[in-house]
Amino acid sequence: MQNPALPDYCKHNVDGDEESITVTLAKGIMVGGEKRTEITLREPTVGDNMAARQSAKGDNAGHEVNLLANLAGLSPDEIRSAKMRDYTRLQEALDFLNG
Repeated sequence: MQNPALPDYCKHNVDGDEESITVTLAKGIMVGGEKRTEITLREPTVGDNMAARQSAKGDNAGHEVNLLANLAGLSPDEIRSAKMRDYTRLQEALDFLNG
């Protein structure tokens, strides 16, 4: 069931205690030589947040990119290649998962 707090391009997935959001991208990104138009972000843990913050060395934008990459199982470079419209969609999904 779609959560009313999420836009149409985000699908909230619940499997027991595990939650994720599948985001349909407007432009898509290249992953391993193939264009992906959907990215699924799993729910972050405190440890995910701490690791992303530590690897970003005080850079707030870098922290978010690292966190999104980890949650999606992608590289930070793949997330950085996203057009801003798609990046904003990923941010919205992350905000929802962060509560």
